[in-house]
Amino acid sequence: MTQENNPLGGIEVSPDAIATIASQAVLHTYGVVGMAPKNRVDGIANRLTRDPRLGVEVLLEDDTIDINLYIIVEYGTRISSVAGSVANAVRFQVEKALGQTIGDVNVHVQGLRVSGPDA
Repeated sequence: MTQENNPLGGIEVSPDAIATIASQAVLHTYGVVGMAPKNRVDGIANRLTRDPRLGVEVLLEDDTIDINLYIIVEYGTRISSVAGSVANAVRFQVEKALGQTIGDVNVHVQGLRVSGPDA
């Protein structure tokens, strides 16, 4: 958990809350069609629970927040541009919400998907 103390009291933000913010930022980025599980166990667990934080891993070490994202990209878009946009959007939204800088944002493209009427 990230913590902040001030004269009025303390604030703690859980990794799950950070993951939810990151997930919403990813899903609103052009070229992303969905989130992917990082491994088969997460994929099976998501089928049972429908966790909205699927594909987001938040790592907290000391005062550093690192985020790993596992995404599915729209076929026909430039993968490097989409990944860069995702990283920038997540960094912006999380830093805006928390009021502190974050460390690494790693984007792992797990697959491509064709969508639309021509599919």
